[in-house]
Amino acid sequence: MNPFPMVLADLRALRGTGLVTTLLIGLAVAIGIAVGAQERALRQSSARAAADFPLVIGAPSSQTQLILTSVYLQLEALPLVPGTTLRDLAADQHVAGAAPLAYGDVALGYPIVGTTLDFVTRWGRIAPVEGRVFEREGEVVIGADVKLPIGGEIAPSHGASDAQPGREGEGEHAHRHAARYVVVGRLPRVNAPWDRAILAPVESVWETHGLGDGHSGAEGQIGPPFVDPPGVPVIVVKPRTVADAYRLRAQYRQGGTMAVFPAEVLTSLYGAIGDLRDLVVAIAALNNVVVLLAVTLLLVTLAGARRKRYAMLRAMGASRTYIALVVWLTGSALVAAGCILGLGLGWAGSAAVSTLLQARTGLALSPRPGSDEIALCATIFGVGAALSLIAALMTARLRTWETLRS
Repeated sequence: MNPFPMVLADLRALRGTGLVTTLLIGLAVAIGIAVGAQERALRQSSARAAADFPLVIGAPSSQTQLILTSVYLQLEALPLVPGTTLRDLAADQHVAGAAPLAYGDVALGYPIVGTTLDFVTRWGRIAPVEGRVFEREGEVVIGADVKLPIGGEIAPSHGASDAQPGREGEGEHAHRHAARYVVVGRLPRVNAPWDRAILAPVESVWETHGLGDGHSGAEGQIGPPFVDPPGVPVIVVKPRTVADAYRLRAQYRQGGTMAVFPAEVLTSLYGAIGDLRDLVVAIAALNNVVVLLAVTLLLVTLAGARRKRYAMLRAMGASRTYIALVVWLTGSALVAAGCILGLGLGWAGSAAVSTLLQARTGLALSPRPGSDEIALCATIFGVGAALSLIAALMTARLRTWETLRS
């Protein structure tokens, strides 16, 4: 006998109850999928953003804040590295490039960072997609997401912005410098917070704050070699070899400086994120168990309400196996529908959260359910199917004649 007409009849009998059950399973599955996909996307995007920062040197302080400020532009006041350190790094045979990062100004909500052409081109890896790189003081290059035209003029303001990127806050207007910058180029998208940054010659930032240009009278020069540079919050170093990277890290972890590989900090951050993810996933798993037990109870209740129909089928020659198969397929269909719904909801929810995080941090997140999320769905379906089998076997054991007489 074909069990599917009976399965469809049972599903129609469930009506709203079955829909609510499917939705509950879907929401429970979606939580686990969204958390897993989002955590993996955050790891990947943050690791990509740190790729342009082989070694970061700063003054002794919080390693985490040093990386958050330098790599992810979560700007905070940092102690300054002596300018002599920048000069020494530029002359070191183990260093392929050393670029200062000088923060402190904003324009229209975008951070202005003083640096050199080495960092603007990411050590020669990228070039402007519009215009050109800066060639003199007063010129700036902008990130892909900075909404300013080539040739536009901006006025830097001191301090952090109190407005969204693209808008001038009240704090900017009150602390505006007399200097003016002209936009001469736009960089390609790097899928990092630096897409929202304005990059200026470090000499322009120094002179805007009355610190000189670091060249001791060499009028108009930008970039290394520096003769008497002021202190800077961060120096990004590109070592020549891996061995040189570890040698420089050990050397600049003493004498009033701190050298950090971004991966060191990211590993600890990933550990904290992983612990939080495990907690959320554990809560979601408990929720899944409760929902699946509720599905089992629903199927047992349904079987009890429809026991006369099953007894009549038995009297007409249907086997116990057929009755068990009908009940099992009904329960499995509800669980399967919930898992499919949860997969879609989890993916959509993770994409929505990624959009919010990207708007806030500038990190380009691309969450996609992977093998872990597929395995989660398969596990929940397997457990749900097993629990449905329990309800099916209980229904198949009904005594036909006693049920019909009652």
